[in-house]
Amino acid sequence: MFSVRMRAAQGRRHEEGGRHISGAERIIPYDKVKQTTAGMLERAFTHSRGQADFISITIEAVQPSTIQQVPLLSVYPSSFLTAEEGHKAAEHALVAAGVTSVSAKQGILSLLSLADSMRGAMLLCAVTGQRFDHTESRGIRVSRMDIENENALIDRLIKLGIHNLHVQEALVLASKVAAAPGVVAELCWSDDPEYTTGYVASASGYIRIPHCKPLGNPVGGRIFFVDPAADITLLEHYLQFQPVLVKL
Repeated sequence: MFSVRMRAAQGRRHEEGGRHISGAERIIPYDKVKQTTAGMLERAFTHSRGQADFISITIEAVQPSTIQQVPLLSVYPSSFLTAEEGHKAAEHALVAAGVTSVSAKQGILSLLSLADSMRGAMLLCAVTGQRFDHTESRGIRVSRMDIENENALIDRLIKLGIHNLHVQEALVLASKVAAAPGVVAELCWSDDPEYTTGYVASASGYIRIPHCKPLGNPVGGRIFFVDPAADITLLEHYLQFQPVLVKL
């Protein structure tokens, strides 16, 4: 198996402060590597956030014995007409998952205050809203993950009437994050201008929120609300380096 990862930026490399354009993650067998990398390049060059001019593709062998399996989260669609309603629904869902109202409000405000999208996630204390990571505008990247049976996932999302690549990739990431040591819940909405949807995820499930920002807004972000007793070093290592396959 091979972990294939794409990172695309504009203006300069991500590490030098370049504007985030796109990213993608797969864990696949050898015979799919060439086709997958070609698709990732096409995505980087034709993304709605702009055309990338700094693209990194990493291909790394993964021993099957090191891959952790985690369950796919149950999906709960919802319907809200405005971004304000979506934010209230997100706060309610976060509190129901175990995040304090203070921290939930702080998380929503943090995303609304972003000048541009982060390529990773903020780690916020689920009790106080204090930020635990020290990555500033970069954030903690979730990496090395995929779905065990892509066709089965697509079939399930089609039956729910919500299938697209955005929700497919978000659900895989959210399922890995929900299994992370110390994570209480996640809040995210997309940075793609044409996609206004966000979600709140926890071990209890994935709540899809259709409107979290105005159409055409190119700013989005992701927050992981973390137990104050969590080992942050262990958590960051899991998020970035633990290979995970999500199974239905």
